[in-house]
Amino acid sequence: MAFGKKKEEVNFEKVETLIGVGTHIQGVISSQGTIRVDGTFSGEIKTQGDLVIGDSGAIEANIEARNVLVAGEIKGNLQVKGKIEITPSGKVIGDIKVKNLIVDEGATFKGSCLMDTGQAKTSAKPNIDEAAK
Repeated sequence: MAFGKKKEEVNFEKVETLIGVGTHIQGVISSQGTIRVDGTFSGEIKTQGDLVIGDSGAIEANIEARNVLVAGEIKGNLQVKGKIEITPSGKVIGDIKVKNLIVDEGATFKGSCLMDTGQAKTSAKPNIDEAAK
């Protein structure tokens, strides 16, 4: 754990765009703020903010976001800068690239996950010639 590093708080309550229950939207969403989906959406989502998929929400899209909370269903690939949390009712089918992944008991995740910690990459291979000396 790094001392002096402030942990970023995620506030999924401050919603700026809402797709309500019974609403279906198809297309591309580009946003600076938090998006909540309780209806259905297909297409592509890119937001600088967070994405919340409610219990009744269903998304079929590729997604780029800061943080994602999944209580509904996502079919598509996710590229997330912060964290993804899949709640017990949540379902994700697709590949994930994320810094932190939280999968609650009962949640469904089918795909691959690449954890990008953001740390500098160092060579893990020992130099065999140097070791032999």
